[in-house]
Amino acid sequence: MDLRPAEVTSILEKEIANYRGQSAMQSVGTVLSVGDGVARVWGLDDCMMNELLEFPGGVRGVALNLEEDNVGCVLLGDATKVKEGDQVKTTGRVISVPTGNSLLGRVVNALGDPLDGRGPLAVGEDDYWMIEQPAPSVVERRGVHEPMQTGIKAIDAMIPIGRGQRELIIGDRQTGKTALLVDAIINQKRTGGGDPKNPAQVICIYVAVGQKQSTVVDVLRKLNAHGAMTYTIIVAASANEEASMQYLAPYGGCTMGERFRDEGRHVLVCYDDLYKQALAYRQVMLLLRRPPGREAFPGDVFNLHSRLLERAAKLADNAPEINPRYKKGGGSLTALPVVETQENDVAAYIPTNVISITDGQIFLETALFNAGIRPGVNAGISVSRVGGAAQIPAMKKIAGGMRLNLAQYRELAAFAQFGSDLDKATQQVLRRGERLTELLKQPQYQPMSVEDQIMVIYAGTSGGLDDLEAKRVLEFEKAFLAHMRDNHAEIAQAVIKDKGVSDASKAVLDEAIKTVKAQLLAEVALAADKGKAKAAEAPKAAAPAAKTDKPKHG
Repeated sequence: MDLRPAEVTSILEKEIANYRGQSAMQSVGTVLSVGDGVARVWGLDDCMMNELLEFPGGVRGVALNLEEDNVGCVLLGDATKVKEGDQVKTTGRVISVPTGNSLLGRVVNALGDPLDGRGPLAVGEDDYWMIEQPAPSVVERRGVHEPMQTGIKAIDAMIPIGRGQRELIIGDRQTGKTALLVDAIINQKRTGGGDPKNPAQVICIYVAVGQKQSTVVDVLRKLNAHGAMTYTIIVAASANEEASMQYLAPYGGCTMGERFRDEGRHVLVCYDDLYKQALAYRQVMLLLRRPPGREAFPGDVFNLHSRLLERAAKLADNAPEINPRYKKGGGSLTALPVVETQENDVAAYIPTNVISITDGQIFLETALFNAGIRPGVNAGISVSRVGGAAQIPAMKKIAGGMRLNLAQYRELAAFAQFGSDLDKATQQVLRRGERLTELLKQPQYQPMSVEDQIMVIYAGTSGGLDDLEAKRVLEFEKAFLAHMRDNHAEIAQAVIKDKGVSDASKAVLDEAIKTVKAQLLAEVALAADKGKAKAAEAPKAAAPAAKTDKPKHG
């Protein structure tokens, strides 16, 4: 081969002229020790707090302890793949999760990785938001004034929740806490027909922390069955996952919701539950050798929950003018945190922490639940600190005296069991209280529209049910609503439009109550007559048989 030096020289000169050196500096460290899902790394001098780290075998970690000579980090994956002496790289990115419309209808883990087997998420680099975001300031907020309807009579009437509020749901295990959240999510379908593209549709996020996988699957099935998954995201950190994933899941879910809120949408985030998150956080912090405090929880366990729940807010319409972070004003993020108690002890450490952070609590009592009063809401110690501001005017007027009636009923019922000599006024309070208690019972996964709730509660508070048997109240409710839909459909809209029950609507409702009661009483009388007829026929049918069976003598 004939080599020409001039040609070789020109080619080399051209390559050198066109060379663009791309050098990148990366911080690399070494694993000193690893165990129980926690690793200590040496050499990461420029590591950031909460930075995502890359370990061999695709395992990721989060830097939580920045000490003089090492970095303590929790592993977000299989810790058995990491061993002493492994190389660790920084990513230069604080732990982030994907956000946006592509998450709707999906089940993801605490880091936003899909768990439902439906392929990867269609998200870009700009769609990744840090899981720790600053809460909106006072001037960026607006007072809570719009109702977040749950579809549950006992809550919407007596303990109303507003958009942007934080309402704690507290109670022992197996008292219907998760069922209440699922009902609230299903009910949001009324806001925009279940279409996530409709700006009026409330976006829902269900964060399952430390739950059994079967429970998460059951929630998914229920939401799919009611057409609610189209506007819902499920963030699952199951009981078998690392404690680090369980502690981070609520922050990831909150960030996903904030993306929609900052674009002017309304979001409902359900954290189920924060007690399990606190337990996971305690485990992680003890392994990182942080000093324990009361009940071995770290000293900042209050801040763990406060910085999460403070991010729930109703944004002011002019929020984008104050802070360019917000693309559109008027959005809201409503938080429904759950805390599980032990033996109804609401004065324990974590429950009192979360009660002091939130804007009210709904206490689900075991005794009520076991007595068949479901949802088992204890109206005595349950409270909403937003109150009537989170109710539509019609509901505010109708349900105003309901809480007082039930409080009087509970007080008198305790004394009534010791004696039967009661005056007429006391008997009347007991009679109405018993019927109102029955009226507030509601089947699971059947949320009720606010119009239907107003008409039903009017029937109870107006005294229309006082002469009806308590055990027939729910039967009356079903028949009454069917009668109103078939014969007086216009009344449902009239109570909303008139901001209350007008005299004309009252006349129609009172007449409907009488008609339905008459129908029920007629059915009862007919059933009683049939029962008497059967009872009368029974001896006649039995008499000949007795005669033939008589033994013969002699």
